[in-house]
Amino acid sequence: MTDDRDRTGEGGVPLEPFPVHRPESPFPPLYESLPPRDPPSDWIQSADAHDLPTAPEPVRESTLMALGRFAFPPAPPLDDEGVAARDMRWTSRTLVFASLFLLVFNAVSPLNWSHQQAPGWVSETVEKVSEAWVGQLAQLGTDLPRQGLREAWFEAKDARFPGQAPAPPRTDTP
Repeated sequence: MTDDRDRTGEGGVPLEPFPVHRPESPFPPLYESLPPRDPPSDWIQSADAHDLPTAPEPVRESTLMALGRFAFPPAPPLDDEGVAARDMRWTSRTLVFASLFLLVFNAVSPLNWSHQQAPGWVSETVEKVSEAWVGQLAQLGTDLPRQGLREAWFEAKDARFPGQAPAPPRTDTP
């Protein structure tokens, strides 16, 4: 017995799982649905696309603007050394600004650092200077955002679910 079966039925009609009779398509042919072509007489041989206006007329510059451009001409583009110097100035200003911001709004950090160090001349000096600095800034209220965030952190840390053991008491004061 072989796997090859006769693929034709009676009269030589192939046996297919679906009918082979294909009625005419309900869809019209594609060429009938396309719009007609432009007549060849629409093309004007003497027309030039560059003659057509593409933008509105430019606005006339004021006399003051022209005088300003004459009195203060634009600077020439920077060379590599000028670009490097500009980048160095930007970086320096950014670092100074960030340092001053931290010195004002995070002034307690050097004080906390000095408390963690072994007793010595440097740690005691940093502690005394930091205490004076923190005291002066506390009068201005710059420590209030830090204290508010710290309190919110400790409240979230001390929060417990119902039935859970209470939080251990805090050893440090905010």
